[in-house]
Amino acid sequence: MYVKRNYGFWMTLNWSKKPLLIGLLYSVIVCVGYVLIDRQFSVPWQPISIIGIAVAFYLGFKNNSSYDRTWEARKIWGSIVNNSRSFAAASISFIQGEDHERIKKELIYRHLAWITSLRHQLRLSRPWEHLENRLKEVYSPTICEDYHTKLNQELLNFITQEELSQLDGKYNFATQIMKMQAVRLQELKDLGYYDDFRHMELHQLMVNFYEDQGKSERIKNFPFPRQYASTALWLTFVFCTFVPFGLVDIFQQANDWTFWICPILSALIIWVFFLMEKIGDYSENPFEGTYNDVPITSIARGIEIDLREMINDEKIPKPVDSENGFLM
Repeated sequence: MYVKRNYGFWMTLNWSKKPLLIGLLYSVIVCVGYVLIDRQFSVPWQPISIIGIAVAFYLGFKNNSSYDRTWEARKIWGSIVNNSRSFAAASISFIQGEDHERIKKELIYRHLAWITSLRHQLRLSRPWEHLENRLKEVYSPTICEDYHTKLNQELLNFITQEELSQLDGKYNFATQIMKMQAVRLQELKDLGYYDDFRHMELHQLMVNFYEDQGKSERIKNFPFPRQYASTALWLTFVFCTFVPFGLVDIFQQANDWTFWICPILSALIIWVFFLMEKIGDYSENPFEGTYNDVPITSIARGIEIDLREMINDEKIPKPVDSENGFLM
């Protein structure tokens, strides 16, 4: 996620320069052809403008829907933050008895293992995501061996080797870790560390965590419907194809150099429409590991800091810093 006040103009231009340059070249070709054949072809601007209005409305729908997916993802992880703090506070205050400090730490660490596993799983790539723009030096690629290696190394900071071995062969580590947590809470209740009412409170938090995980997986595993995404792209192509022909109709009465403003304006219009399409396209998948993601790595680190401070833990990590304006 970009955290500075604004994207710089040159940064935005560099990100979207391809449609601008291609649009400029295409517009120059159309205008040169128009002059060479003695201005024999053009298209009235009025029908083209109607197409442009329709495309703009469609792009607006796509961008709003894409933004909803990103904002929903942020709300889900905000819920994970709140429920994690509640779980830690409940564990610390509810659990009484022999060796209670070790047990509190065990539960909180296992919860951090769940967050770590969920974060890694959400960063795995999908075929519809922008794989070419993933931050490969930070996030795991599609290769499962590399994913498990990095994940296992981090999980050993929070759970034992015995618990990690129980995850071998499992597809969804986060689900299994939360199951381990639920089983352990039942064991502690049976041993008398807290009563039935407090056990129900802790179990409800387990339900909340599973709901947040399921909501995150829904966004991750269900792409923005391809019929809407594809139609927006092709309609933009159709409109931009006719833009230079419509503008030469407007500029055909111009003399001398003023006619050559036409390809520049055409290129700018083409760039604006493709820029809108591209913004929506890159907002569809908030967990894909690119620059405009929800910063779940930073959020997870914030949860870890809060929970470990609650138990007065040692060697607490620092918050994740932004790099060149980007927060992971």
